[in-house]
Amino acid sequence: MAGDKVGEIELRDDIFAAPVNKTVMHQALVRQLANARRGTHKVKTRGEVAGGGRKPWRQKGTGRARQGSTRAPHWRGGGIVFGPTPRSYEQKMPRKMRRVAMRSALSAKAGNAQLIVVQDLTLAQPKTKEMVTVLRNLKAEQSALILLPQRNANVELSARNLPDVKALQAGYLNMRDLLGYRTLVVTTDAISEIERILG
Repeated sequence: MAGDKVGEIELRDDIFAAPVNKTVMHQALVRQLANARRGTHKVKTRGEVAGGGRKPWRQKGTGRARQGSTRAPHWRGGGIVFGPTPRSYEQKMPRKMRRVAMRSALSAKAGNAQLIVVQDLTLAQPKTKEMVTVLRNLKAEQSALILLPQRNANVELSARNLPDVKALQAGYLNMRDLLGYRTLVVTTDAISEIERILG
């Protein structure tokens, strides 16, 4: 946590040195963003807008264009043509492809020197100032995703107030968070958890 080198750790090549497949990474990210959409958008068609039941004027003899309803799409206050309706945006992706995407993202982080492994990450009390100091020591103050092996309230509360920092349990690692932060700060126990899940 002080930024000193205290030892070495061997990472699995099939997870942290795998070939980077950008296509699958992009597909996994788009899938996650799409599945997060509610899909509850709705507009009214001409048959659903209130009013407009009477023909506004007679068919012939007025000199004006013939009209059947004041709720037609070209009228102010009329219905919407081909507007959005409630639907599901869910995209499916095989588990093997999802894991290939995660391995690719982790390998890209490791290959670009954006992966920092710490022996342990603990704070005596929730203090944002202490978290800033730790990240500055690790040279990860710009943008960081902190991976923990299990829930740690002090670390999570200390990181919550920082706009470009997020603390996450290793079991909940996802493509959006992995690609959304510049540096990945991982504890040794979290590394073991990742290797157990993706191995």
